[in-house]
Amino acid sequence: MADVAVVGAGPVGMVTAALLAARGMDVEIIEQREAPSPHSRAIGIHPPAIEALHRAGVAVDAIARGVRIESGEVRCDGRVLGSMSFATAGGAYPFVLSLPQRQTEELLRSRLDELGVPVRQGRVSGLRPGRDGVTLSVDGEEIGARIVVGADGTRSATRAAAGIAWRPSGRTVDYVMADYPDDTDHGSTAVLFFERGGVVESFPLPDGRRRWVAMTDRDWSSASSDELAALIADRTGHRPVGGDAVSGFRVRQHLADRLLSGRVVLVGDSAHEISPIGGQGMNLGWLDAVALAPAIEAELRHADAAALIRYATSRRRSAVVASRQAAFNMSMGMPARGARLVGRNAAVRALAVPPAKALVARAFTMRWL
Repeated sequence: MADVAVVGAGPVGMVTAALLAARGMDVEIIEQREAPSPHSRAIGIHPPAIEALHRAGVAVDAIARGVRIESGEVRCDGRVLGSMSFATAGGAYPFVLSLPQRQTEELLRSRLDELGVPVRQGRVSGLRPGRDGVTLSVDGEEIGARIVVGADGTRSATRAAAGIAWRPSGRTVDYVMADYPDDTDHGSTAVLFFERGGVVESFPLPDGRRRWVAMTDRDWSSASSDELAALIADRTGHRPVGGDAVSGFRVRQHLADRLLSGRVVLVGDSAHEISPIGGQGMNLGWLDAVALAPAIEAELRHADAAALIRYATSRRRSAVVASRQAAFNMSMGMPARGARLVGRNAAVRALAVPPAKALVARAFTMRWL
């Protein structure tokens, strides 16, 4: 019987396993997918999450591969409404790191190999609690663990098997994105275009590329990069060229009723579905992992029965705050005209000056989550 079975080998599951293994826990990962996802939806790694990667042993390599985003600005109609430096948020990492998720996962898989953490390919179909732990049914085979961590995403089989409800929160919004060669003069600055037709977001990537993300009024999954470029040009006046394949996605927000059921505990997207814009969901999951690892150690090594309860209570509270912040961010990026446009732009200008400016920088970089 392993100390911990982590269900899900995405970025959150792998960081959780690495943090536990570094504490001397006997950890095993169970992953349903036969191969890692080729997509890189999440790119932004916020300062507290860089610290999580440092604890997991991959921050140095991640920073070497990525781009440091040290500032951001908001524009409308060709004018800058406000700007901020992420250095004002404080901390050891005064920047947001831009690194495609697939590259982050490559670093984490190599780290797990170094730590000797096995990854078992298989699908979890059920859980059976026992006096000393939990028995998982994996492709017809039974696997025992003293604690099970559900890190298997928004459609979590672990959460469902544990009988934990999944509640929707807030509105549903469609987005479309693609990566293009960076032919702007924005450098390493993240730019949000709060335009009449809806927000367009632009983030630098490694290798001289830039990601463009646009809010839409429908599913754009079948659009071409040229069609997205035309949409970007219509709203911002700049038309990128030579883009990669387009990815359309729908932002839905959910929260699990609770993060703990017996010796089954949830982390990351299994516990909360937050807007992926800016990597919020992945980052919040890594902060969950940082809090969960010592809680599991306290439970298994020191018989602190309340440690997991404290984890579940505090991290669900953080998820509620993150969900509200994401809902506010999405509302600011909605299409706006007339008096609403004037009012929103005035609000952005007010938030971009002291003392609000420092608070916004802390919120954007997830310092209080």
